[in-house]
Amino acid sequence: MEKNNSNTKRILLFDLDRAQGSELERVLASQNLVVHSERSLPLTQCLRLVEEYRADLIFCPAQRAHYKTLLDALGERRPGLPVIVVSPYPEVAEWLDAIEAGASDYCTPPFDAAQIAWILETAFKSRSVAA
Repeated sequence: MEKNNSNTKRILLFDLDRAQGSELERVLASQNLVVHSERSLPLTQCLRLVEEYRADLIFCPAQRAHYKTLLDALGERRPGLPVIVVSPYPEVAEWLDAIEAGASDYCTPPFDAAQIAWILETAFKSRSVAA
């Protein structure tokens, strides 16, 4: 895990496929964010990593069972922690399902730096307003 100053946001990528994860990680790193990526962790380990890493935001895949379980668990432990759902395809129904389940936002590749910056800014503003 990388050291970071207290103002640097810490982003976790959970279970994204390699291509999406690599592309997203590159865009996030270019915005001076500390990014940590994990694949295939059980929920308990994901939650432990969220706490240990002091995550400010999470990106996870668009499989409903996956993000719904994660959102429900985070709601009990870290309410207000932004979760962005990542899908390979821009499907309106999938986007609506993710938002209704409690995700902060939804994105698809290709990941544009300006789009990701806007998503992050919106998620962090919503989090500070909720706090």
